[in-house]
Amino acid sequence: MVSRARHRIAHVYRSAPMVRAVAAGCVLSLLALTGCDGGVHGTPGGAGVRDPYFPRAGNGGYDVSHYGLTLAYDPDRRHLTGTAVITARATRDLSAFNLDLEGLEVRGVTVEGRTALFSRAGQELTVRPHDDLVKGETFRTTVRYAGKPRTVTDPDGSEEGWLPTADGALALGEPVGSMAWFPGNDHPSDKAAYDISVTVPKGLQAVSNGELKSGTTRGGRTTFHWHTAEPMASYLATVAIGRFEITRSTTKSGLPVYVAVVPAQAKASRAVLAKIPEVVEWAEDTFGPYPFSSTGAIVGRGKDAAYALETQNRPVFPGAPDLETLVHEIAHQWYGNSVTPRSWRDIWLNEAFATYAEWLWEEDHGGDSAQQTFDALYDGDDAESQALWAFPPARPSSAAHIFDPPVYDRGAMVLHRIRRTVGDDTFHDIARGWAATHRHGNASTADFTAYVEKKAPDKDFGEIWKDWLYGDGKPARP
Repeated sequence: MVSRARHRIAHVYRSAPMVRAVAAGCVLSLLALTGCDGGVHGTPGGAGVRDPYFPRAGNGGYDVSHYGLTLAYDPDRRHLTGTAVITARATRDLSAFNLDLEGLEVRGVTVEGRTALFSRAGQELTVRPHDDLVKGETFRTTVRYAGKPRTVTDPDGSEEGWLPTADGALALGEPVGSMAWFPGNDHPSDKAAYDISVTVPKGLQAVSNGELKSGTTRGGRTTFHWHTAEPMASYLATVAIGRFEITRSTTKSGLPVYVAVVPAQAKASRAVLAKIPEVVEWAEDTFGPYPFSSTGAIVGRGKDAAYALETQNRPVFPGAPDLETLVHEIAHQWYGNSVTPRSWRDIWLNEAFATYAEWLWEEDHGGDSAQQTFDALYDGDDAESQALWAFPPARPSSAAHIFDPPVYDRGAMVLHRIRRTVGDDTFHDIARGWAATHRHGNASTADFTAYVEKKAPDKDFGEIWKDWLYGDGKPARP
């Protein structure tokens, strides 16, 4: 994501009632979810994974491998109908488990084809399967739901979730907005493959992540089926519904490029979006092989969202992007999308690398060197520059500040300090090796610092970690 504060300058629980689902001869107690067989051997999976900034996000006890989402949207009524088929593996014996879902009416739940009991409380959908799930068991949960999806307001005041547009909708999920349009394990630590089918009125398009497998029209409605094979964090899933100008091309290596632009932004976007192949090829030289099976972009109207987002395969831009923003969001495909943070405290690993990619692009294309950019930030004395030192990159002060300048620019300064310490060749190896070692996985700040120290065992990083990564205030000039 482009820093929300910076991007704006540049571009300008409620509780739901208990729901009853009754299997033959089995009654749901209003006080507790109890087994139908008289013997509960597992334990509830738990709501939340104790993320330091979003403790209610995610759920314990299982790992999702695939989401199959079948959606139908009526823009006139702003009504969404959905069926989510979630394939997961139990990581311990389970008598019940939770899914994240904000708003929307749940019409029924099954686990392994059998009716399951469920209840609602805020964003938590608690599911009690007919039979306990055994550790290591793969199981399939189907949730049928409908309603008017919500727009979620983040702690920093930004809007995400399901955003209605003039002719459709835009779904954005960072950090916790995906639960506004589908049930799941809404935390970056649980990545999965996705199949997303969206049915919309004929004449509209539905663009999502991955590859477009089919588009069929019947009875005045068109269904678009998108497939994402590589693991994806829930916050990176997107759906854009509306009228778009679609262009398809490839990079020199044959990587498909799929771009969808609202007509009003087509002319203003054309020159920058034409550089996508060039930027991807530069990034491959810098960061290693591109980690996904396609790339591209989605460009909406400026009023549809207030920020750009690195949604997997094709980033979303609120209007015609500038080249700096394009570089930033494409770099995220390596750092954030392929190598995904273990918790939201590790978000600086996404944003620092994407911001440093901007510096490297400038350096490689006749602009300021990374050292000049570093010095300008360090020596700045205006309010925006002083905001860099509000908190350390690896320890944002609260959930409201995880997209503030210290995470982006001071985080990039940490990377530059590493580069100056180890030299250009070793830093190049670190950047590529980090992306390769954790490709399609999750990693933490501790993983990163250990990796850097292993790659340069003869160097002392104590001052960088202590003063630049974790230290309060402005460090002494290096």
